[in-house]
Amino acid sequence: MNVTVRPVTKTDEQIWRDLWRDYLAFYETERPEMVYEQTWARILDDKEEMYSFLAENKAGEAVGLVNFLFHTSFWEIEKVCYLNDLYTTPKARSLGAGKAMIDAVVSTANKHNSASVYWLTAADNVRARRLYDYVATLTPFVKYRV
Repeated sequence: MNVTVRPVTKTDEQIWRDLWRDYLAFYETERPEMVYEQTWARILDDKEEMYSFLAENKAGEAVGLVNFLFHTSFWEIEKVCYLNDLYTTPKARSLGAGKAMIDAVVSTANKHNSASVYWLTAADNVRARRLYDYVATLTPFVKYRV
């Protein structure tokens, strides 16, 4: 494998911020500073069930980010895992970072006895969807928001 995946540490805040900002820019959105601060604090808070992992290339450079959380569900006894954000830098998109990060989330979910792992993506995110079609099952659900 060309990348390793590990949980973020307190010293990774700027790396996490830079990668998350790039992820948000990919989806043509941004968040205020307060959201960065609160999200980072939640990731580091052991009482929260929010996590973030970094993918690093062989040189130790961060080339990807995955944010995920666990929550209860009406449909399952166990908690489920929502993979909230998955981002790989453009130069690392052929290194297997996306799959490695998904595998790390699934492994963590299994350790937490999670009933499932799920995520959303844009319908036109063709490159990512090729990976998602390989590692998961596409569901027939459509998302609505108020």
